[in-house]
Formats: sequence, structure tokens, C-alpha cells
Amino acid sequence: MIRPLLYEHPLSPYAQKNKIALREKGVAFDVVTPDGMGSGIGGGAWLAANPRAEVPTLVDGDTAVFDSTIIQEYIEERWPAPPLLPEGAAARARVRMIEEVIDTQYEACVWGMMEVRVFGRGGGAKGEIGAALLARAEAQIAALNAWLERQLGDADWFNGEAFGWGDAAVVPFVQGAVGYGILPAAGNALAAWLARAGERPSVAATAAEARAAAAAVARIVPAAIASGAFQREYRDHRLEWMLRSGGMQVVVDGLADRTIRFSAELG
Repeated sequence: MIRPLLYEHPLSPYAQKNKIALREKGVAFDVVTPDGMGSGIGGGAWLAANPRAEVPTLVDGDTAVFDSTIIQEYIEERWPAPPLLPEGAAARARVRMIEEVIDTQYEACVWGMMEVRVFGRGGGAKGEIGAALLARAEAQIAALNAWLERQLGDADWFNGEAFGWGDAAVVPFVQGAVGYGILPAAGNALAAWLARAGERPSVAATAAEARAAAAAVARIVPAAIASGAFQREYRDHRLEWMLRSGGMQVVVDGLADRTIRFSAELG
């Protein structure tokens, strides 16, 4: 039997979410980081599977699925045991709403910190704009962490009694913030949840892959940007975050020097 193939990058929290789900279900899968990723130019089987040339993209036999949330839904339906969604319509709606907030708000903050610290936007961490963007991201993440703690309440897991959909949706993003030094307050419920989640084999393996990739990215990104081979995709919530957080000039400069692009047009 041909194993499912996930086009991904280990640093993508969206791809991490899907890998955690596959591992929780015991599904053996292969991964590929596609050539041309970051350039806006996809090709071959990857482009055939996802005309938007984005990761993650899951290929399962003749079926190709893109968008991390749709992939998560496909995984749940394709391999229903063990279930990751909680029981009941209300509980399922709740974890899906948590996922939506994380995907569109939390991710943008962590992404913004990477733009400054790794890509040097706004003059980097020591630049006036860059420093302001980092401060803005830190404040927003603190507020989001407080919101997450309220969602967790007295439960051990966002899913309720057992690790599941809600936890897989949250943990890669919170770990990403921790990587930039933004931790949940020591001793609070979110910090305890993060420690528990990090002990799960599915999460630990995925996080280890991200850590290994981070060092490589830090080495190659400056030269890739300078050569024009790498362009960051500014879309949706990411573009909104940059504009609302004081990074208008970052966008203007990036478009001018062709280190920023928008989503690929289909056709």
C-alpha cells in the first residue's frame, strides 16, 4: 500500500498540526519539502496537488487535499480511530472555533516575530519598526495565552478528557511562540498543559523536526533573500497583522525589493 504523502515544511505550524493528527492515529506517512517553496513558483506533482503552491498538502492515493483545516477533517474521516474530535456538536464547534482563532490570530503574531528576527523586516530586532513589531506581537500573544487559559478552564486538555483536535490545533503555535521566548506564565494551567502535550510522542517528534529545521533556515535565509530566490507570502491574516501592527513600510519595502509576494493566482 502506498503511504500518504504530506508536502510540508517542518517549521510550518499548520503542517505540524496535520503531522500530529496522523501520528495520533498511527498512520504511517511520508513527507516532502517541495522544491520552489518560498519562491511562489510551484511545479510538478506538488502544483498538480495544490494549485496555490502552499504547504501543507496531503496526497492519499488519488486524493489531494490542501488547507490544514480541510486536511485535518480529511484525516478524521479517512482514519476515524482513534477519534480526535470530541463527542457532541457543541464540543466539536468549540474546538473548531479555538482552531480558527489560533490559525488566524495566534499564527500571525508568531509569523510576525519570524519576519523581524529571521528575515530582518523593519531593521530587525534592533530597528525602530522591528522592535515595535516585536513588542506588539508579544503583547498580543500574552492576551491570546490568557484567552486560551480561559478556554482550557479546569480540564487537562482543550478537547476535554483526552488529547485531541483542539490540542493538536494549539500546541504547534504556542511552541512557536516559546521558541521566540514568549512563554505561558509559570505555574498556570496553560503552562501545565503545554508540558503535558509536549510529552506525547506525536508532539515530541513533530517539535524535534521543527527544531532541527530552524537552525538550517537561519543559515540559508539571508542568502536566499539576497539572491531573490525567496519571497515571503503575505496574505489574509498575516498581511492584516503587519498592517495593523505598524508594519506598512515593511510591506511597501518588501514589494519594492521583491522579497514579499501575495498568493499565487490560479489559472
